[in-house]
Amino acid sequence: MTPVRRRNVGILVFDNVEVLDFAGPFEVFSRTRLVPGVESRRSDDSAPFHVFTVAPGPGQITATGGLRVVPDHDFANAPHVDLLVVPGGFGTRLLLANETVLEWIRQQSVTTEVMTSVCTGSLLLARAGLLANRRATTHWSSLDALAALDASITVERELRVVDDGIVTSAGVSAGIDMALAVVESLHGRQVADETAYYIEYRRTAPSG
Repeated sequence: MTPVRRRNVGILVFDNVEVLDFAGPFEVFSRTRLVPGVESRRSDDSAPFHVFTVAPGPGQITATGGLRVVPDHDFANAPHVDLLVVPGGFGTRLLLANETVLEWIRQQSVTTEVMTSVCTGSLLLARAGLLANRRATTHWSSLDALAALDASITVERELRVVDDGIVTSAGVSAGIDMALAVVESLHGRQVADETAYYIEYRRTAPSG
């Protein structure tokens, strides 16, 4: 088969990140194959994504529930990111005042092909000024907080996935829907549906 163009998917992780916020998209992107079936997952030959985690600094982070994660990279040594996933979790509250993290996200927005968020990760995108005059969503408990960060954002309160140049998604499990929607936008419905079938995830109706 023709060599696959493999996009780098960088997933931001930090202390008190919500586990499924980053693990759900990681599973979707890392298990996507352009050739269907179980056997294709035994190699990366038809994998269109190279997925890795990125933390603000070196060393282990602790996610919600006490899960300890050793990130693949930190800001200082991360490779180029084609597709960025900004997850949420209680840790986002501290990061809203962390200019190093906000500036890194801004820098990624200049060079990435696709910017995405899960849950309260959209609050970081809003604080970084990236959601101005866009439609966006977040976890149901933070919809008002998102609106308060930037009055120009049209907060979608009923949708699980919103694509308005930047792809945002609702809470926790909605990150899986977001990742599958991105797979579909880049590689078509058949590849996205087959990926969902492989991980035994029932896709929801398309969002807006």
